[in-house]
Amino acid sequence: MRDICARAIAGALLAGSAALAGAAGRPFRFEELAKVERIGGFDVSPDGNWIAYAVGTPVIAENRTRSAVWIAPARSGAPRRLTTGDKRDSDPAFSPDGLRIAFLSNRDGTSQIWMVDLAGGEPSKATSFPTEVSGFKWSPDGRWFLITSDVFPDCADAGCLERKSKEREKSPTKARVAERLLFRHWDSWKEGLRTHVWKLPVSGGAGVDLTPGDRDAPPFDVGGALDFDVSPDGRDFVYASNADKVEALSTNADLWIRPFSGGGDARNLTASNRAFDGSPRFSPDGKWIAYRSQKKPGFESDLFRLSLYDRATGATRDLTSGFDDWVDDFRWAPDSKSLFFVTERKGHGAVYRVGIDGGLPREVWRGGTPSQIAVSPDGSEVFLAASTLSRPAEILAARASGAPVAAARPVARANDGLLAQVELGAVSERWTKSADGRDLHAWLVKPPGFDSSRKYPAVFLIHGGPQGAWNDAWSFRWNPQVFAAYGYVVYAANPRGSTGFGQKFVDEISRDWGGRVYDDLMRQADDLESLPFVDRAKIGAAGASYGGYMIAWILGHTDRFKALVCHDGVVETRSAAYETEELWFPTWEFGGWPWESDLYEKWNPMNFAANFKTPTLVVTSEKDFRVPFGQGLGLFTALQVRGVPSKLLTFSDEGHWVLKPGNSRVWHAVVMEWLSRWLGGAKPDEEALSAVYSITK
Repeated sequence: MRDICARAIAGALLAGSAALAGAAGRPFRFEELAKVERIGGFDVSPDGNWIAYAVGTPVIAENRTRSAVWIAPARSGAPRRLTTGDKRDSDPAFSPDGLRIAFLSNRDGTSQIWMVDLAGGEPSKATSFPTEVSGFKWSPDGRWFLITSDVFPDCADAGCLERKSKEREKSPTKARVAERLLFRHWDSWKEGLRTHVWKLPVSGGAGVDLTPGDRDAPPFDVGGALDFDVSPDGRDFVYASNADKVEALSTNADLWIRPFSGGGDARNLTASNRAFDGSPRFSPDGKWIAYRSQKKPGFESDLFRLSLYDRATGATRDLTSGFDDWVDDFRWAPDSKSLFFVTERKGHGAVYRVGIDGGLPREVWRGGTPSQIAVSPDGSEVFLAASTLSRPAEILAARASGAPVAAARPVARANDGLLAQVELGAVSERWTKSADGRDLHAWLVKPPGFDSSRKYPAVFLIHGGPQGAWNDAWSFRWNPQVFAAYGYVVYAANPRGSTGFGQKFVDEISRDWGGRVYDDLMRQADDLESLPFVDRAKIGAAGASYGGYMIAWILGHTDRFKALVCHDGVVETRSAAYETEELWFPTWEFGGWPWESDLYEKWNPMNFAANFKTPTLVVTSEKDFRVPFGQGLGLFTALQVRGVPSKLLTFSDEGHWVLKPGNSRVWHAVVMEWLSRWLGGAKPDEEALSAVYSITK
């Protein structure tokens, strides 16, 4: 259920967001957010001279985002666009010889691989796989594409896939039958398909299914579409997959290895660990496989460690023993003697380096929140896509030595012109104490043009997960700068359960959803109220996912807030346990099934519906299978029956997050109108409000 609630000028990044990132100008409301270009995945050329990256541009009128592939010199020089970006060109990857760039594109209607020469020219289509390509890699010798796609597991060739796909498309009936759990995930039905890795000749021709069988390989929610690797000599193929009988109850992904030729049986490398093992990467010398691992079966938010498998001996060991925060994206150094990884610590992101011979990881870079890293071919620099609360993601380069930790130099950025025209709010950090003496962290964002002699309304933001955090990172969904631009002081709280403050702090929310974390939040709300420039009579609270749960819990336990916003929150814990698709989540968080644990009853917000008083906006989406649609409908019904001022906003084409730019415009308009009505902030875009389809008034 984790949201993986979701990620400059070099000096601004080093200093965090404490300084303003834009000169005085217009406020950064949704209209400006919609103009921000979104730097996505990137790749470094084999010679280290170029960076290829994707840039997305929202198209509000068409409710979609188009994107193009760009290229920039790794040292200095102006970037140039390689593709038109009329459709969606993304995920660029250099060929091993560095002469071509492959990328994903839907320019002919389905997601396939296209290629363009480094020198430019018209892209050419490289694959015509019967089902859509969701991710890909080059093989080390450049002869093969390794793709991930959702396929019919009983099809051994592309002809079978094409035939079955056409039969399904032509069928006049769309009924579904399920005989096992995990029949839908996030916002999609499984439709009898499985994610497999196929290898396809770059020159064209028949492909080979490298992960055959009736299971997902790679699995969902692990390393993503690229949770596999090929050995440098091209002989072996390693991937992650969960072979447990009931996947919906298990977090037990394992690493499997088989010949890259496609023959022979797959061998389980991590069978002794019943928890997660995934994200495998061969060392450049081929002697090791590095991967991320956890130790607690069934707990998706256990500490993510960086582990090492010795291919010669079969031994495994933990490289980050004693490091108490999560390992996220990681990469090998070219000499195979160390690895770099991304982590988050106390609300900030950082890059660390750890040697394979042991020793504590050493910080290489800090100054924002990285979402992806890469290492230069000579090992001298680490490239990263990073953002702050005051600046969207850009690509930077930092010294790999990390001694001393210094500012990164910019390589590619896309929004300097826009940021020069807007005024952002000043960002600072707040610390307060919990009842048991723990340090509680929060981010504070003031409205642009802040005047300390005034009293401002405020919004108290609660993150999802519940194991997540508000970090020094840019967001296109819940952006504190946007709330601040409508005239609110924004307080983004990190109570216990938040990541980046040690695993014990993370663990202390499980099976205690409305207990100590609620007390933490109320103490942080006290801290917000204590600020002399905050109007105590005009404070609202808003949250999504677990944050939405906490809004519902607040509804039944305090009337200190003037207005609330509950987005995709669990509000009826018992029914949510049966309706969600990842069943390991409720059984871990609540200590078993509803017939086994009384915690569902104890922490059920709907048991306190008689206390509901605070005006509440409820947001829910029909394709949200993580916190299903009925949860929000139930809360809205209870509020209406109780006579509490309330409003329901729903989307028929969104899942757990509102991702489409046109829908995001509506979301911001409705949310800001609700807050303006009760707290007195600036009113939103009236045109967006007029486009909302109203069922009843």
